[in-house]
Amino acid sequence: MNKKVIILIFLVIIVAILGIIVGVGLFGDNENVVEEPPQEEYVEQVEDDQTETQEQQNSTENENILIVYFSHTGNTEMVANFIHEAVGGDIVKLETQEPYTNNYNDLLDIAQEERNENARPALSTQIDNIDEYDTIFLGYPIWWSDMPMAIYTFLDEYDLSGKTIAPFTTSGGSGLSGTPNNIAQEEPNATVTEGLSIRDNNVENSQSQVNEWLSQIRF
Repeated sequence: MNKKVIILIFLVIIVAILGIIVGVGLFGDNENVVEEPPQEEYVEQVEDDQTETQEQQNSTENENILIVYFSHTGNTEMVANFIHEAVGGDIVKLETQEPYTNNYNDLLDIAQEERNENARPALSTQIDNIDEYDTIFLGYPIWWSDMPMAIYTFLDEYDLSGKTIAPFTTSGGSGLSGTPNNIAQEEPNATVTEGLSIRDNNVENSQSQVNEWLSQIRF
């Protein structure tokens, strides 16, 4: 056989072998390729992660909120529950050791007498972990153009320095009656926000007003 023909055959064989080797290598690489998830699925996953992170942050923030209220007729309690529904946190109803009468005229007399005497009715409610809270929503009715004296007892018993106090009231038409200033005088090292006043005859329909106020004070 001609020497040139032998060399040509040999080269053809080498090329064929190299082609087989390259083909096997490419096939093997394709088996190991990991497909990327579709872009939509990736975006959804990022959004889910962000939502979960935000929920965790809100949960942490809500753990630092305490809603404290004094309510005799249930009006302030209803507003307190609207706030609790919106911002979460913990909620505590203040109770006095000696309950107030349900007789309206007698209650007026007692409330006026306590105010004139600058009384501090004893509370049966105790809050052992108040240091854990950064924000205190403080609710009360307006009695004789002021907070019930039980609220003054609360402010005397607990040091709210460094905390934010958000006052909310219910009344027959007296508004806030300057009570946020009274709170600021009792707790000079706390920050007192703009207060919320709800008329007694509008309490049941006040949830939107409550939410608007919460937005105004950034909650």
